[in-house]
Amino acid sequence: MADFSLDHFIDGAFHPSLSGRRFDDPEPARGRVLASVARGAADDVDRAVQAAQEAGRGWALTPVAERSRWLSRIADGIEARFEEFAAAEARDTGKPLSLCRAVDIPRAVANFRFFAGAVLHDELGCHPMEGALNYTLRRPVGVFGLISPWNLPIYLLSWKVAPALATGNTVVCKPSEVTPLSAGLLADVVREIGLPPGVFNLVHGFGPEAGQRLVEHPDVPGISFTGGTATGKIVGATASAQFKKLSLELGGKNASIVFADCDLEATIEGVARAGFANQGQICLCGSRVLVERPLLERFTEGLAAWARARVIGDPLDPATTFGSLVSLAHRDKVEGYVALAKEEGGRIVAGGRRPEDPALGEGAFFEPTVVADLPPGCRTATEEIFGPVITVHPFDTEEEAVALANAVRYGLAGSVWTQNLGRAHRVAANVESGMIWVNCWLLRDLRVPFGGMKDSGVGREGGRHSLDFYSELRNVCVKL
Repeated sequence: MADFSLDHFIDGAFHPSLSGRRFDDPEPARGRVLASVARGAADDVDRAVQAAQEAGRGWALTPVAERSRWLSRIADGIEARFEEFAAAEARDTGKPLSLCRAVDIPRAVANFRFFAGAVLHDELGCHPMEGALNYTLRRPVGVFGLISPWNLPIYLLSWKVAPALATGNTVVCKPSEVTPLSAGLLADVVREIGLPPGVFNLVHGFGPEAGQRLVEHPDVPGISFTGGTATGKIVGATASAQFKKLSLELGGKNASIVFADCDLEATIEGVARAGFANQGQICLCGSRVLVERPLLERFTEGLAAWARARVIGDPLDPATTFGSLVSLAHRDKVEGYVALAKEEGGRIVAGGRRPEDPALGEGAFFEPTVVADLPPGCRTATEEIFGPVITVHPFDTEEEAVALANAVRYGLAGSVWTQNLGRAHRVAANVESGMIWVNCWLLRDLRVPFGGMKDSGVGREGGRHSLDFYSELRNVCVKL
């Protein structure tokens, strides 16, 4: 029997699907059913959109200061149930509880607090000209469809919900069917604090049944989607045909560029974290490591030693430093790429297999894996694996490093590791990606633009960029 039962949250209350259908949400580390979830379809989405539309009239007129207070109450509600959120996220995703406590849940709280403040300190333009005065107004877009992924469920859902509500929109959320639990808890927080019915709505289900209807719905003028590039193409084609506001944060095959003058110990730790955090299941992970040739052997062995030192185990065990992958199917996909790496000439330096510990049972575990000797243009080195697999490649010059970093169809993020400040600036400026970290990784300021280039997405969110995306800017010109 499932430990949790999740229903849709529509117009301020929980509802089963109109069809009565449900699906099982498995617990990846234990191979058992974690939750029974309402399986949404087009009619459930339509009901949620209608509720959001009706609530939108009043929410758009709600003073900014009051909307800010509501966001702060949501943050307070998450904090009050911090351990419940952390445990649910660990069980649903397979990531260590320590990671949920340190990153995922604090970041969800921070997202709501940040945008509660940002909307209060918003500044819009005033442009005097000869004989006239121009000023800018901000208005809500309307109903936003928010589609979030399975790897950082509450972290990324809150990143969308907070600015959308802050700017006066109402929302219909469609979390990943793979990890729906924390979205259900967020809906319960919204219910507990008494947010006006219909402002926040949540429909569980699968992409073709619920997600597609949300994207194509004529009364949803804005879509924010985070997920895979293949699905993003479908979302983009559907939404663009209706001229919706659209943000797509898609896949990545990010490079960590390591120069021989780096701080070796700190760089091994930083690059390993960049590659293996959340079991490598973050779109920002540095899964391609480019190493200046004189340092190649020492660095590769150091990276492998870091991987071998991980403690793989039950996500709820405080001793665990490396949890399970999100599902058995995803574990099989990662395993398939490791087999492909061997076919393509790769040498497995660390990992490359399921752990042999019988205590792990039927969980979706896979060892952190380091692969060397692969051609940089092979499939393993250029396709997004989205798992705990790092490939290591040598380079001889700064120009070659940049060329290798840019030789993929993605352009989301990357990192540069060097003590040469001039080189750091040059490489950061020339790598084709939306974000570059220098001597660090995933050090995030919520004010800065977040998004990718090439096949990694369209648009920017974060700080002022989120406020602009989730609103319509209007110019008013007054003749004097």
